[in-house]
Amino acid sequence: MSETAVNVVELEAQYLLQNYSRHPLVITRGDGPYMWDNAGKRYLDFIAGIGVNALGQNHPRIVAAISDQASRLIHTSNLFYNEYQGPLAKRIAETSGLARTFFTNSGTESMEGALKMIKSHGHAISPEKYEIVSLENSFHGRSLGSLSITGQPKYRKDFEPLIPGIKFVKPNDIASLEAAVNERTAGICMEWIQGEGGVNPLDPAFTRRARELADQYDALLCFDEIQCGVGRTGKYYGYQLVDPPVMPDIMTAAKPIACGVPLGIIVANERAAKSIRPGMHGSTFGGNALAARVALEFFDILEGLLPQISRVGGYFVAQLNDLAKRFDFIKEVRGYGLMVGVELTIPGKDITLRAIQDGLLMNCTHDTVLRFLPPYIITEQHVDEAIEILTRSLAAV
Repeated sequence: MSETAVNVVELEAQYLLQNYSRHPLVITRGDGPYMWDNAGKRYLDFIAGIGVNALGQNHPRIVAAISDQASRLIHTSNLFYNEYQGPLAKRIAETSGLARTFFTNSGTESMEGALKMIKSHGHAISPEKYEIVSLENSFHGRSLGSLSITGQPKYRKDFEPLIPGIKFVKPNDIASLEAAVNERTAGICMEWIQGEGGVNPLDPAFTRRARELADQYDALLCFDEIQCGVGRTGKYYGYQLVDPPVMPDIMTAAKPIACGVPLGIIVANERAAKSIRPGMHGSTFGGNALAARVALEFFDILEGLLPQISRVGGYFVAQLNDLAKRFDFIKEVRGYGLMVGVELTIPGKDITLRAIQDGLLMNCTHDTVLRFLPPYIITEQHVDEAIEILTRSLAAV
């Protein structure tokens, strides 16, 4: 590392909470799908800030929107209207099929608001209707509420006891789901594609049964689209991968929606939305003028990118499947647009570190799944570049 990088690392070691296991890189600038560290080394970014930098770095339309809006108005709080929340909520309603939006700052905040909707909905029916059904291997965030429905003990154990009344069922196990849902169930929460859990999709039959059970027992069905939503799969939202879509009562999203400016959303049908009345929930920063303006620009750009996301994602998966024929420790390739996981029979950390050294940014989740969330703007040529680096990293094993 350069002297500047060493100084940055030392300052963080002295003054920051030591909760991150960072790679020893100080990133200073980016352009498109590439980023550079402070020593001038270039990296092809196939993790995109964990799915946030959907248009890469320095996209001219996003830069122009940020620059113009920052020179006019950044924040007013939600005591007043701004010009962009209404038009953005309309665009979200048109793309999602759901009626009403609440703006947050993050995915975790969106899940917290969704949980409050579910709790309020159940409480209005009966004080005993407070249970929530979630899935094993899920990840919904790091606040106490979102941890309560996260089905991975490693994230929960240091903070228990958490919210009571949570039931976890195995993904795609319809019998277990049927056994868990009853008159006490206020809501069912699930990721359409489990991201941190290893890029694992839900079976459409399982989600359809969840929809039926939610209707049968007057519970709210919530889809967490924080990682798989807003274009990542080649559809606006993951639940639109099947036809007809399995419609949720509540949908949460965040990561790519404002291209790095913090913004999250809770989107609900009228049935779920009526559970939050004036004074029951709020946000100081959520949907401020800057974030909402950027998100509107993003949606304008995204509409034209969806076919490319599907095309390039399909090409990437095909190339990875070719690698699976060469390396017997590749167990499975799972890809949905530009949300791609490569499951290994061996730990993936060293492969990830080797790839980063060679100029490819990616990460490993669940110890054995190489995860790729590249920007939506990548082309087949960028995929070829990534495959070349990844091949060397796999061969080094």
